[in-house]
Amino acid sequence: MHMATFKGNNITLLGTQVEVGQQAPDFEVLANDLSPVSRDTYKGIRMISVVPSIDTGVCDAQTRKFNEEAAQIDGVTVLTISNDLPFAQRRWCAASGLDNVVTLSDHRDLSFGHSYGVAIEELRLLARSVFVIDSANQVVYVEYMPESTDEVNFDAAIAAAKAAK
Repeated sequence: MHMATFKGNNITLLGTQVEVGQQAPDFEVLANDLSPVSRDTYKGIRMISVVPSIDTGVCDAQTRKFNEEAAQIDGVTVLTISNDLPFAQRRWCAASGLDNVVTLSDHRDLSFGHSYGVAIEELRLLARSVFVIDSANQVVYVEYMPESTDEVNFDAAIAAAKAAK
């Protein structure tokens, strides 16, 4: 367990935090059509943008920025994972105006949250974070936000995705 904050209140993060250089843990989440998705469903470089809820301003901005910028990098797939229901994610995608957004839901059993150490015990949400996994399934970038409502370092994450092989 690790401690962080959400809107200034202490929260407990469950699971094991990952580190650069390690093999990316597997997980199972749900696509918007309720089909299972794992770490290996998408090949190549994966940027995993983790947000507490796609329906909040900071999460919306994070999802839009990564999808607009990373979509221009060859071989990179951006996956946005939250605990929102797949139906809510699909509704957000339809309203977002973004064509290539991949939203995935960890609401069923917090598989991703526990595997990456971002499951918020008190809220059953995921803590804001970013991971870049290369084509060999090695973790090449990790950012855990000490305060879940703060923005991530977009430039560093995009640079890591560009440098990944």
